[in-house]
Amino acid sequence: MDDKRLFESEFRFMTLVWDNEPVSSMKLVELCAAELNWKKSTTFTMLKKMCEKGFAKNDRALVTSCVSRGEVLRSESNRVVSETFSGSLPGFLVAFMDGKTLTDGEVDELKRLIDEHRRG
Repeated sequence: MDDKRLFESEFRFMTLVWDNEPVSSMKLVELCAAELNWKKSTTFTMLKKMCEKGFAKNDRALVTSCVSRGEVLRSESNRVVSETFSGSLPGFLVAFMDGKTLTDGEVDELKRLIDEHRRG
C-alpha cells in the first residue's frame, strides 16, 4: 500500500486501534464512544472503511492494524515535505523552527539522528 494517508477522524480512530490492539470490536465501540463521542454505528462504519482501505482487519470481532502508526506518519511526513517544500528537508526544518529555540538535549538528539541517517 503506497498511499498511507489518513484524514483526521481516520487517524484518531486508528490511534485507538494501535493503542489497544488486538481489541474486540465491542471494546472499540466503547473506546470510540468515550474518546471520540461516536455512536456504535459510526464506529462500525469507520471500521469497515479502514478494513476496505487496508489499514485494519476485523477477524471474528477482533480488530488489529494492518499498517503501523510509523508507516502512516512516515508517509504523511514525506508527502508534506515533498509537496510543500519541494522535497527539501532543510527547507521544512527552517520553516518549522522559525521562532523556536532548542534545548541542548534536543540539539544533541537531532545531531545523533542526523549522524545515524547520514549517507556514506
